[in-house]
Amino acid sequence: MINRLPGLSLPERAWSTVRRWAVAWWRILYLGAVVLVLVLSPSSYGRATRRSLARHLYLDTAPVLLGFTVLAALLSLVLTRIVVVTALSYGLSRYAMEMVIRVLVLELIPLTAALFVAMRATIPNGTQLALLRQSGRFDELRARGSDPVRVELLPRVVAGVFASITLAALSCVVALVMGYLGVYGFNLAEAGGYTRMFGRVFTPSVTTLFALKTLFFSLTVALIPMAAGLYDAEGRDQPDSELGGLARMFAVLLLIEVASLMGNYY
Repeated sequence: MINRLPGLSLPERAWSTVRRWAVAWWRILYLGAVVLVLVLSPSSYGRATRRSLARHLYLDTAPVLLGFTVLAALLSLVLTRIVVVTALSYGLSRYAMEMVIRVLVLELIPLTAALFVAMRATIPNGTQLALLRQSGRFDELRARGSDPVRVELLPRVVAGVFASITLAALSCVVALVMGYLGVYGFNLAEAGGYTRMFGRVFTPSVTTLFALKTLFFSLTVALIPMAAGLYDAEGRDQPDSELGGLARMFAVLLLIEVASLMGNYY
């Protein structure tokens, strides 16, 4: 990135890069605060906004629901089989299901759901937002007395958060069911022990961290692509603007995952 700033000395190029990154992160934080205020404001839910919100909720969630559920079921079966066979080979079969729940439900499913929603919904929505701004849609809305952030951006952010949380919750249930079936089969004799083991894993602190991680994942994949799309028109001369948005999104997801691991295991 620094090498893409010709005509400047190395310190000047480094300062320009740092400034651009700082501005990008500030825009994300500012946009997050604006979206939070709009979400909590009753005036944001007018007739046009409600219609747009309902449309984005459906388009961002329903088309990917079945496919991701099947993917989660297959992933659960494969991972359960791998963990169980490995645990049996080391004489640790009593810990196999607990390992499956910790690895699959606590760690993989929320991150996979967030990345799936980002690739299928929020990143394309961010690109659409940039195209709308470049085509003059935002200026048209302002001329009619409407707020483009409230009309175009807010429904996409809310729909992205909703889709990520919905996929994560549904796939966690599917993973728990498929994990049980993969080990015990269609036999309810072990349901009581499985439930108690699940309770030992999901203590109040672990449950709280899991809920917060899922929420922060959904906010990250919903907000950062929208911020990149909203401000893309101001940085059209920078070819790495979209890649920078993706890099920031993955960096935040990684930080959230690391913080979650530290909270659960340290």
